[in-house]
Amino acid sequence: MTLGMLPLSSYAAFLEDSKANLTLRNFYYNHDLRDSKAPAQSKIEEWAQGFILKGESGYTATPIGVGLDFYAGLGLKLDSSPDRSGSALLPGAYNRAGGPRNADPRSVDEYSEATGALKLKYSRSELKVGGLFPKIPLVSAGDARLLPQFFEGAMLDIRELEHFQFSLGQMRKVNYREFSGSRNMQTGNYLNASSDRFNYLGGNWAPNGRSSLGVWGGQLQDVYQQVLYTGTHSLPLGGWTLSGTLNYLDSSESGVAKAGKLDSRMSSTLLSANYGPQTFRAGYQYNAGDSALPFLHDTDLPGVANAVQVLRFDRARERSWQARYDLDFAPLGVPGLSAFVRYVKGDNFKVAGEDASEWERNLDISYVLQSGPLQGLAVRWRNVELNGDATGRRDENRLILAYTIPLR
Repeated sequence: MTLGMLPLSSYAAFLEDSKANLTLRNFYYNHDLRDSKAPAQSKIEEWAQGFILKGESGYTATPIGVGLDFYAGLGLKLDSSPDRSGSALLPGAYNRAGGPRNADPRSVDEYSEATGALKLKYSRSELKVGGLFPKIPLVSAGDARLLPQFFEGAMLDIRELEHFQFSLGQMRKVNYREFSGSRNMQTGNYLNASSDRFNYLGGNWAPNGRSSLGVWGGQLQDVYQQVLYTGTHSLPLGGWTLSGTLNYLDSSESGVAKAGKLDSRMSSTLLSANYGPQTFRAGYQYNAGDSALPFLHDTDLPGVANAVQVLRFDRARERSWQARYDLDFAPLGVPGLSAFVRYVKGDNFKVAGEDASEWERNLDISYVLQSGPLQGLAVRWRNVELNGDATGRRDENRLILAYTIPLR
């Protein structure tokens, strides 16, 4: 039976459970490159305005529920110039001309994108086909610039067994933050290698609200394949909550090995202790392999503890340590204000045959207005300082204002 042949009563939940919102995102980006290892450009500095429209329907009241999701985005340039472009807030003019960036370093004045997904639901399982925003351990769509990253493909989530969740899917194309239009998926750290198929399969077992175990496998066809083993546990202890995550990510080449022979064996752990408004974190990460970590370019890396704002500390043989402190100011009389500071230090890798090291310090402050006509307006300042034998010294600031308007 087609959707057009269904009785009107079948559409009730489809409409009643639908929701939509429009997010206005204003983004200023400044990256000082004067002391970096890439002296061709002294800084990157751009300012842009984004409009992000997202909607989700409910499901039809049929044996297999049918629904639709949609997304549309618009980006507008507020300030840029050819000598300081490249923030990935806006696509470059070279994307439309098809040439290299240094042939035309201008950023476009505006760009738009849109996608949608058909979703089917049976019992507690769901299939989505079309435009996707995956958030799984091996593929987590990035949202660190003006408009969110999305993929084209299919995802199936199965939740029929209590305490278990299984997922499988295939990504065929990706919409990158620095390009307009969909294209093949590139490999982070090996950007000369790309493919039009990323397949994954995985699952989690969560016997209670405090522990979980997961195994995930993924393959970017003819480039790399990897398996992630992950476990988490939390323990209340007096007024404290202690938590830990342990990951092991094993990656190697796949098929014709477009990126060459790959060997990355990444172990990482992240421990946390929360007491009231304060959270203390400590992390350790080590790549025992002879090559840097392969991953889908521009995606977040939840399976890697020390992948932070700029650096990932994932070079061949690199080991790194993290310390982080979070503070929620609400119990101190300033609701809506939160901040964290983080420091990561890496060493034990080589640059030009010599022993090398690197470090990154992050300061992140957010405030959400709690009342008034602009209630819900979020202001976020992200500051980075880093230095390394491979990168040189860099300083970065991001100022982000975001306001979400519910439409339904």
